[in-house]
Amino acid sequence: MKIIIVGLSHKTAPVALREKVAAAGNSLENQLLDLVALEPLSEGLILSTCNRFELYCVSSDPEKGAEAIRHWLSQSHQIEPDALYPHLYTHQDEAAIEHGFRVAASLDSLVVGEAQILGQMKQAFKEAFDLGTTGTLLNKLFHRFFQVAKKIRTETGIAKNPVSIASVAVNLARRIFGRLEGHTCLLIGAGEMCELAAQHLVSQGVKILVVNRTLDNAQKLAAQFHGEGFDLSQLDNQLQRADIILSSTGASHLMVEAASVQKALKARRQRPQFYIDIAVPRDLDPEIVQVENAFLYDIDDLMQIVADNRGDRGREIGSAEQIIALEITPFVQWLQSLAVVPTVVALKEKVESLRDQELEKLQKSWPDLSDSERKKLEKFARLLVNKILHQPLKQLRTMAGEENSELYVDAARKLFELDRK
Repeated sequence: MKIIIVGLSHKTAPVALREKVAAAGNSLENQLLDLVALEPLSEGLILSTCNRFELYCVSSDPEKGAEAIRHWLSQSHQIEPDALYPHLYTHQDEAAIEHGFRVAASLDSLVVGEAQILGQMKQAFKEAFDLGTTGTLLNKLFHRFFQVAKKIRTETGIAKNPVSIASVAVNLARRIFGRLEGHTCLLIGAGEMCELAAQHLVSQGVKILVVNRTLDNAQKLAAQFHGEGFDLSQLDNQLQRADIILSSTGASHLMVEAASVQKALKARRQRPQFYIDIAVPRDLDPEIVQVENAFLYDIDDLMQIVADNRGDRGREIGSAEQIIALEITPFVQWLQSLAVVPTVVALKEKVESLRDQELEKLQKSWPDLSDSERKKLEKFARLLVNKILHQPLKQLRTMAGEENSELYVDAARKLFELDRK
């Protein structure tokens, strides 16, 4: 069995495509069940975040499995293959294991060192595990991802001075407005991203307004920062008050249309507004960029600030990658050893079956054997078979982690006719 990953991320696909994939019509549960029903997949997990959509799978035929996943993604998300396939990447076995370690350790994140991705991976694993779409391979693999990510965060400085998408967005606002003190920010949504943004904004002297579908959640978040909370019915009214609008919801539809922005700017007498959309699917109408005095940035526009951040963390990234490099080989060897287990079991069972057949014949030809003699004969036969099998089975297990180990397994199966029905 082989581990394969098929996915797209901020590195390979624009936000317009990522939001189409993230906004699938089916629930995650249905997607997971559909995924593992594909031939020839046996395990599956979906990791969906604002910056990536990845499918971690186990397949007996990785080439056929990857093609089945790509086709399913195209069909289930109603995206033409020509528009989707060029943005997809595929990793198998060692490359897949390395990629997973890098994702969990936030080395592949838009912002290196951010903490959110590990929690998102744990949630994705829990959902798949609870549904029963993971098995021996993905269970062990993801637990190892989590252990190594924790080790990297503990033993390197990758997580020092934590950075998040929200903090990068605030840095971008500072570049636009200069000093942020005295400005007002409207947060659309009351989740973790908005809370992180509020922390950074308040430290810069910004007044916080929060609009959320649930009024209680909006007021609770606003109260943390001595701000004001409102429900969605007040969105247009509060839009007029804000210099900075940052949106991060899980909505599948636009939260702010371009027409609403035009109306807000008219009420503000055209005083500029800065819009930041860090949601996927997007919350803010892309046409806002065409509105005079409205400046719109989505998650892809944060890349330059992120590039600056990555340069500062070069040494820590190198240390993290060294830890990952040491983890890959042991896991690959364990994975390869699984291919040997069925052959070891089949060979042992076949030889023991032959032993029992010959013992039965022998005992029938010696009807006068006493119970004591019969037990001695059976013990001798067991010991003889164990001694004969010991070295071949030991060699098979040892060679499991070596290059071309499948050739030895295939040879053993043919020599002993283990696949004959």
